[in-house]
Amino acid sequence: MEPNSLTVLDLGDLTQAVTTYTNLSLAAVNDHVVKVSVMTEPYHWHYHPNSDETFIMIEGVLLIDLETETIELQPGQLVTIPKNRIHRTRPKGERSVNLTVEHSDIETVSVDGAGL
Repeated sequence: MEPNSLTVLDLGDLTQAVTTYTNLSLAAVNDHVVKVSVMTEPYHWHYHPNSDETFIMIEGVLLIDLETETIELQPGQLVTIPKNRIHRTRPKGERSVNLTVEHSDIETVSVDGAGL
């Protein structure tokens, strides 16, 4: 996609046929990126030392496991996970689709989830 292009994207068209875990960059907004994620399996425990991460639910239910609780995000809901907060994401059921907004140079640090 060209910078500053006026391209209209249809999220349904982009995600309807996706059957495996996919994370696609859709747009750059200043120093952040907007991604669409189709989740069909859990993502590992991790944190981001240099960026908050905002999730906006589109389809299905996304579970965001934190060290002490689990957030259940429904379509139309939004939550921001602060930088340095250990978490993992997983679909409730077979599939979920969400938008993610994060710094374009986001760092991801993996964490052994044993005992969390």
